[in-house]
Amino acid sequence: MKDQNSNYKIKVEATSNHCPIGEKVGNQMIDQKQIPVISCEGSCIRGEIARQAANMMAKEDGYGRACHGEIISVPDSAMAKWANQAEKIVVIDGCFLHCHGRILKNLFRNDQLAIFDALSYYKKYTDIMDSDDIPEQERLETAKTVLDKVLEEIQETSQSSCTERVETCSSCCTG
Repeated sequence: MKDQNSNYKIKVEATSNHCPIGEKVGNQMIDQKQIPVISCEGSCIRGEIARQAANMMAKEDGYGRACHGEIISVPDSAMAKWANQAEKIVVIDGCFLHCHGRILKNLFRNDQLAIFDALSYYKKYTDIMDSDDIPEQERLETAKTVLDKVLEEIQETSQSSCTERVETCSSCCTG
């Protein structure tokens, strides 16, 4: 069995293709100096809540929704350039696995990432897989709760140093 603390590489087949809307949005976000928001895209309810919270956050002033697939697998795209140039990148992970946070820590500077664990804001759905098992209104309300907590922590972080944040914030994974 592989050492659980070791890193491993994933090879991604190169492409010369670019997503037309990704290019348009990436360049627009660069021009507007928006903060990229990336989320878990997992198939379970936890991933769905993180995804919905990220979608909501992208509608907030100063933020935009980024495509993690394009950022990770098309490094010369406008979307990837946006993330690389951004002062901050908000990542909303859906569960205790912290998949996106773990991947992005190897692609970006630690001080660039603001990684949040959506599950830490609620525990209600830890034993549910299918998003459709939860009514849509309840999913959206939970995502709004996550959004509010993430925005609150970002506000608090802007008022304190990173060291203080890591010491006092149980739901943030950066530092």
